[in-house]
Amino acid sequence: MTAKKLSPSLFFSMTWDFLNLYLPTQHSGSKNTVQAYTDALTMFRRYVTDIKQYSIRTFTFKECTYDFLLDYRNYMVAKEYASSSVNHRLSAIKAYVHYAALRNVELQQFYFNIVETPLVDIPHIIPPIIEDDEAIKDLLNAPGPSKKGIRDSMILTILFDTAIRCDELVKLKCSDIVLKPGNPYLLIHGKGNKERRVPLSDKTVNLIEQYKSIYHNPCVRENPFFYTIIKNKMSAMTERNVQRILKKYEAILKDKYQDLPKLHPHILRRTRATKWYRSGVPMEVIAEILGHSSVDTTRASYAFSSPESLKSHIDKTKKEDNRTEEKLWVGKEEELSKLCGLR
Repeated sequence: MTAKKLSPSLFFSMTWDFLNLYLPTQHSGSKNTVQAYTDALTMFRRYVTDIKQYSIRTFTFKECTYDFLLDYRNYMVAKEYASSSVNHRLSAIKAYVHYAALRNVELQQFYFNIVETPLVDIPHIIPPIIEDDEAIKDLLNAPGPSKKGIRDSMILTILFDTAIRCDELVKLKCSDIVLKPGNPYLLIHGKGNKERRVPLSDKTVNLIEQYKSIYHNPCVRENPFFYTIIKNKMSAMTERNVQRILKKYEAILKDKYQDLPKLHPHILRRTRATKWYRSGVPMEVIAEILGHSSVDTTRASYAFSSPESLKSHIDKTKKEDNRTEEKLWVGKEEELSKLCGLR
């Protein structure tokens, strides 16, 4: 790798190690994480070389200052990049420089210099979910009883019933479907190579048995649970295929449910988790099922009351206030008359 021949003082001298060795192994980063960091550092490299006219062979850590990174931040904002994209790219640069500083103690001063570069404020927007329970029911039933319909129904049901991520769904193997009597669960291989067990409802278990009898007979442990066959070769279904399946049924339901949000795999996860919260499931339990390392992440993303629930609480408070006011003035007609300017 050419980067290994560069002077250690040069900014991009450790990017190859960071992306190809540190992130995938020591940091347990997924392929998606590595790709995202690669894209972020590539964008920064283009800014350095194309906009600021530096060469990779001359741009050093010393020149990546607080002001330089702030200028890059402001450049992206002026280009109207999404705030989340700007923040991710800044965070990727900071993470890389932090890694470099761990490798070379002489670079720590440069990390300390840039770490406080401010991110862009992101408005806190309540993400949409499928509020209508009938819409959820119709979505899960939409595929129908055909062979392909049973497969699609299985995909939609697992995404909703377990609230797993789409990439976790397509990673499932037959061996990850554990149908123990009284304790059925999915063995999920989540972010950071962390495994967790997600329980299955009886209804989902019944559908799994039906699906297996059609698509996995016999069931080979190492085979992908959801797959496609191209030129007689079995491959795990892609996330793009799953997205297309959801779009297909979104089109079917859209006429009936005008308020139906755009469907994608994560909206089923978000809908399920939010409804667990509204049903009184403890936040710690929801976080464990979702695979969150922090309950704060779960609370910030899924702890939203329904409009009906909020209205109910407000109406209840109004009634209690009225009763309090009535009790307050019982037997005090003279005092109330005086406050009204009467005798």
